[in-house]
Amino acid sequence: MYLIPRPREFENRAGTFCLHYRSRIVLSPAVRENGIIFAGILKKCIGDFCGMTPAVTAGEPAEGDIFLVRDTSLAAQEYTLLVEETGVRLSGGDDAGVLYAVQTFCQMVEQSGGVIGCAAVADRPELLHRGYYLDQTRGRVLTLEQLKRTVDRLCRYKINEFQLYIEHTYLFQGLSEMWREETPLTAEEILELDRYCRERCVELVPSLSSFGHLYMLLSTKTHGDLCELEESCRQPFSLLDRMRHHTVNVADGRVLPLIKGMIGEYMALFSSDKFNLCADETFDLGKGKAKALADEKGVHRIYIDYVKELCTFLVENGKQPMFWGDVICGEPELVRELPEEVVCLTWGYAPDQRDYESRVMAETGVKQYLCPGVAGWNQWMNLIGNSYQNIVRMCSYARKYGAIGILNTDWGDFGHINHPEYSVPGLIYGAAFSWNSGEIPFEEMNRQIARVEYHDTSEALVNQLAQIPEHCLFSWHDAVLYYEVEELGEPEEVLRDLDEKGVFQALLQTPAVKDGENRVETANRALAGLAEQIRGTAGHMDSSTRGLTGACDVTIDGIRIWNDIGVFLAKRRQGEPEEACGLAERLEVWFMHYKEQWRATSRESDLARIGKIVFWYADLLRGRERLKRRECSC
Repeated sequence: MYLIPRPREFENRAGTFCLHYRSRIVLSPAVRENGIIFAGILKKCIGDFCGMTPAVTAGEPAEGDIFLVRDTSLAAQEYTLLVEETGVRLSGGDDAGVLYAVQTFCQMVEQSGGVIGCAAVADRPELLHRGYYLDQTRGRVLTLEQLKRTVDRLCRYKINEFQLYIEHTYLFQGLSEMWREETPLTAEEILELDRYCRERCVELVPSLSSFGHLYMLLSTKTHGDLCELEESCRQPFSLLDRMRHHTVNVADGRVLPLIKGMIGEYMALFSSDKFNLCADETFDLGKGKAKALADEKGVHRIYIDYVKELCTFLVENGKQPMFWGDVICGEPELVRELPEEVVCLTWGYAPDQRDYESRVMAETGVKQYLCPGVAGWNQWMNLIGNSYQNIVRMCSYARKYGAIGILNTDWGDFGHINHPEYSVPGLIYGAAFSWNSGEIPFEEMNRQIARVEYHDTSEALVNQLAQIPEHCLFSWHDAVLYYEVEELGEPEEVLRDLDEKGVFQALLQTPAVKDGENRVETANRALAGLAEQIRGTAGHMDSSTRGLTGACDVTIDGIRIWNDIGVFLAKRRQGEPEEACGLAERLEVWFMHYKEQWRATSRESDLARIGKIVFWYADLLRGRERLKRRECSC
């Protein structure tokens, strides 16, 4: 039997507990308030996997019942689980502990049905703070229903903090020019999500960009003059530009009142005592309007003074400040000037991520979370192998350097094109290895996830998914860069970088794999084989999870199409222009299905911007190159 996260202590015992129609879920008095939610989770699980509908009641258990109880001898988040022939006892030191016992028992029921082997479990997390960070700005804004599904998954795997990355995708009062073209979250939705999280022992922590990465705010006519660089509001929209510019001018006295007002409006919606003000990647700081101030005081000084002002504002309002640590790591001793409550979010996303930043920040004495990632940004399919290596490594650094938590990130650079479900293996890696440091090899971990999450009795699905990105030879990142150079006038050196990396040359190479095949033909043949394998795996899954295999079919075909587009561009750059009308039609038909998948989980968000790029390529394939600024209607 697989249990994720793996418990610290698990003992199989003789005998079995048999659920029957008289079995009840009984709440002790101390868990009645949220216990009805926990009982509902367990009741649904038993209904789905055993075909029974146990009654929910309160009081003392009888033989054959499942008893949910608080145990004051246990610490917060600690739980015990006892399965005996006469009944089941799920105990926790607090509500979270009781819920975690319920979730572990649910995984046992899912794999055993109504006859569960007797067992004793004693478990608690190694890291008390285990978070998930979801980008809701750079492409996708999920529907409220989908956000709740995400919370259910966090709860299932004992993740207890959740943050949504917001720049402009909340409906701020008085800032309609910033969000008018978006599909932003509303105050009512945030309040509802906060309640939903709280009932499931997940803390919804507000996160708002407040320094760099304020593209939409600083691209407006009203507030564009607050940007560090000149004329920001006159530039055409660019996915590349959105990532690298648009920092506020800290020398302008109007900035802090505006940002504090946004923070104040937003934090009022959350019950959390934390607030992430971001403050990362301030690439332009001191290079434009604040240059004189930076020359006088130094870039790091004007950085820390601004961050300190916001942190103090948060502390005065009863909030614990959090911020990303990439800038402060350049002069880490400055962190000592911040309020003692502050938490530094030290991030790093490489598979072989170094420990330098984690160690340097630990040496300052600052509280820190370490922040790995699920490696989905710029990808049609997440780099599942990379995310495993990165998350395992960062969780080990967290223990080595005394971090108080993990915040596993799911960014959406360049449109958040990957299906939300493709981040789930990485989400579960973060849950598993922040709870328990015991190492589980990559393929074995994937087999467990396939069985527990997707109910795949073949245990093959996740290892199949992990192979898909190996055959993506012309990525969405490359496609966007090519488009923005050709259509938006981004500097030619962007394309030279692709040439230096050998992207176009590699597409036309003919390795000795199969006579007459270039690399793209070989990759596309491998992708077709993976698609067939995944279709077969669907037969080992239940109806609640098979939808993922259909999404994979669309994704795999999309990767093959973009690989072929890369070949077209490579030949074009060699002076071999040709039309590819058939490929253009394949692209357009594929995108219609992609849009259907997007809309099943997400608001319109940046779908039209993605469509504009897709249709530009379709026109290019047909030889219609000069349709500049043509708007797309998705």
